[in-house]
Amino acid sequence: MDLEDTRYQVLFLCQRNATRGILAEALLNTKGRERFRACSAGTRPAGTVNHQALELLKRLDLPTQSLRSKSWDEFAGPDAPQMDFIFSLCDKTAAEPCPHWPGKPVTGNWSIPDPSLVEGTEIEKANAYRDVFNMLERRISLFLSLPLDSIDHLSMTHHFREADAHLVHQPHTAVLHPAAREV
Repeated sequence: MDLEDTRYQVLFLCQRNATRGILAEALLNTKGRERFRACSAGTRPAGTVNHQALELLKRLDLPTQSLRSKSWDEFAGPDAPQMDFIFSLCDKTAAEPCPHWPGKPVTGNWSIPDPSLVEGTEIEKANAYRDVFNMLERRISLFLSLPLDSIDHLSMTHHFREADAHLVHQPHTAVLHPAAREV
């Protein structure tokens, strides 16, 4: 990171850092590149990025070259970049004990389903990835619309919780196996 970089630092967390975090990282780094720098990581990273996620990003002309599956340990050490915001993208990660993050990042849980768990035809699977991308795009657009420079930490946390409560009830068409909504 450039020493002159004054953009907000955002970390997206999920367990494997193979799909949801990767999509969110690419999306925020594109839509919010003027004000934000996004990274993603996992509690137990897969080590590779999901090929369907990469294909979707390529079809949407979003950059993929720097995307990789990473451990959250990269962002918790004393030399780690200080995050301003950390979002869990799955309930399992949100429930895990987190490392001590440098600084005082604002945190939130977005509870996004894992499209890699969808069973069905190739079209149904592709639709699930697109649906998850659309969910992330709605949340990121809402996040980008917040007046971050003029609201305090507590107000921000309140905004995130209200947005999460509102967006959780938005319909989506991903057909997830009922016993395995997230990984």
